[in-house]
Amino acid sequence: MDQKTIPHRRKCCFFDRDGVANVEVDYLHEAEKTVLEAGFVEAVKAAHANGYLAVIITNQAGIARGMFSLQELYQVHERIQELLAEQGEKIDAIYFCPHHPDYTGVCNCRKPAPGMILKAAEELNIDLAQSLMIGDRLSDCQCGKNAGCKASYLVRTGYGLKTLTANPDPGFPVADNSYAAFMDFLKNQE
Repeated sequence: MDQKTIPHRRKCCFFDRDGVANVEVDYLHEAEKTVLEAGFVEAVKAAHANGYLAVIITNQAGIARGMFSLQELYQVHERIQELLAEQGEKIDAIYFCPHHPDYTGVCNCRKPAPGMILKAAEELNIDLAQSLMIGDRLSDCQCGKNAGCKASYLVRTGYGLKTLTANPDPGFPVADNSYAAFMDFLKNQE
């Protein structure tokens, strides 16, 4: 196959969901409680304006634990899309892991495992070496690293401050929110 027949690979900004895309609510499963996190709309706008896909990558162990249904999960995701649509934006795709090792055994998609990002890269033709992951936990950042993303950022929203208190030197760049993280990443690409 010559270079002309290889489709153009895309760049992506991967976002954790709870604490990054939406305000952290433990085991969020009620669509009406969904509120977008500070900086998230701006991050999605900036990603799209700069040629990046915006994709959510989220662990949802509440499904394995029997705390909520797939239907409730999908309703939360629909609400996130509705809230973004009010701002003229959208998420290009959402990938979730419904597993928990204590309930369903070990899987390759639960962060920090890279399965969700690798699946997104295959399905959406993403160049991971030009992409980034933004999360509020070290497992999010490690997932991006494990998948081969160019960078992973830890944000102070959601569980980010608790993560930083326990790990003052997390080994990943830190930003106030997802917008600040994306803009810092972009600045470092120049």
